[in-house]
Amino acid sequence: MKVNLRKNIIRQMKEQEVIAKQQRDAVLTQNLLETLAYQHARIIATYLPLPHEFNTILFIKQAQTDGKRILIPKTYRNGRMVFMDYDPNDLELTAFGLWEPRSERVVEQTHIDLIHVPGVAFNKKGYRIGYGGGYYDRYLAEFQGKTVSTIYPCQLTDFQPDNYDIPVQEVLICE
Repeated sequence: MKVNLRKNIIRQMKEQEVIAKQQRDAVLTQNLLETLAYQHARIIATYLPLPHEFNTILFIKQAQTDGKRILIPKTYRNGRMVFMDYDPNDLELTAFGLWEPRSERVVEQTHIDLIHVPGVAFNKKGYRIGYGGGYYDRYLAEFQGKTVSTIYPCQLTDFQPDNYDIPVQEVLICE
């Protein structure tokens, strides 16, 4: 079920017209910047996107302009994920096709105010289906701060979460 749902939604995300996707990204960025969670956060974890995902680059640049400290994830083969400071000059391409920090300067989870969580599918209660590695569910299980996701209409769907799934507190969707 999750495998087929994931494939179908990723296909729809990839099929978006470039201009429409850029417009949605701009609206989602603005909506994200207007949340109370963002406005109150000093340290924000986000991600560097795959081409079909919400483009976080505009968000990152604005957050840095606003004086926020931006973190991005680094993953390990054992299923562990940590967040480190975003430095565009200190990135390496992973086997998954993601850019991750090359350094090993981990920021403690308790220091993070807000995590901008990626995903493929989301239901109305904020549960998500990611890419199948479980990195975010494991990390969020212990996280005490705020969580938010930005999604396209094709990513909102109905599914039954697994018992280990952790919902995102706020899901922003643009039409």
